Amino acid sequence: MKSIENNFENKQVNDLLIQHFIELRSVSPEGSTHVLDIDGLKVEGIKFWSLWENNNLIGCGALKFIDKKHGEFKSIRVNDNYRGKGYGKKIIFYLIDQSKKLGIEILSVETGAGNFFSPARKLFKSCGFKECKPFAHYLEDPNSCYYNLKI
Repeated sequence: MKSIENNFENKQVNDLLIQHFIELRSVSPEGSTHVLDIDGLKVEGIKFWSLWENNNLIGCGALKFIDKKHGEFKSIRVNDNYRGKGYGKKIIFYLIDQSKKLGIEILSVETGAGNFFSPARKLFKSCGFKECKPFAHYLEDPNSCYYNLKI
């Protein structure tokens, strides 16, 4: 598995992110959608990686710096062709490794509370994330679940 940083112009990456945005916005109530669009992922303070097997896009994920030691995962997405095969964990563990290299000590993530997001919640818990209170700019929201991991 290889990674490429900030390759938003790649058609496969671009298509996967657009699919991600459309799908998450379609299943999240207005005011409870926290997905970043491509321009949002390009801002300073966010690192983005796509992960590849040969020339096939496995998925992607981003790290948003909340401060020097606290990061938030954003836009973690597994390509449909790789779902159900353990690649979600591989992406998360890759992002955890990169976060450690960047000096992050605590990682947080927000995901939805509805049935659609059940696989994401299960995945984060299986990677060691624990439920927590809202962090950074987030507020209590019955449509959101919050997790963190000390690394």
